[in-house]
Amino acid sequence: MSQSEQEALAAEWAAQLEDGEQGGDAPAGADGAAAKTDVTASAGAAPTDDDALAAQWAEALASDEETKSEGSGGATSFNASPVKDAHFKDMTEMSRQPRDNNLKRELDFILDIPLEVSAELGRTRLLINELLQLGQGSVVELNKLAGEPLEVYVNGKLVARGEAVVINEKFGVRLTDIISPIERVKQLG
Repeated sequence: MSQSEQEALAAEWAAQLEDGEQGGDAPAGADGAAAKTDVTASAGAAPTDDDALAAQWAEALASDEETKSEGSGGATSFNASPVKDAHFKDMTEMSRQPRDNNLKRELDFILDIPLEVSAELGRTRLLINELLQLGQGSVVELNKLAGEPLEVYVNGKLVARGEAVVINEKFGVRLTDIISPIERVKQLG
């Protein structure tokens, strides 16, 4: 918007404010100073707060436009500052350094979370009738062959496979294969 358009707009605004109070038409001046005198002159004895505010706005807009046009040689420019290239810090060395301490601190808060770990020897499907007929000494056939690895689940997700062992008269599982994170993600889908 050029300086003359802004001055005309400010004068028109001052005139509309005056019309709203007095109900008459006020002549709009060519610049902010003329608008100020028109508003105060036609207002009668004492200018109101709205008239004074309108005159101050018009004067401030006019002086601001004069300052901009003097500084830019007559052409109005927005953001005359030159464009600068961005310079970023080289982070490659920092990324290659081991982060064991940071990783340890980041994982410390999850070390006390309880998990449900289960080892599965095999599965089968039974009818209710077959289940009711089971008794002491009955044999249930599983879907795994003898010698196949057990599956270890953590919170219902397969994480490893292993073989059954007896340690101090208790069963245990010796892990022989850990499931890769990629395979675990595929099982989720």
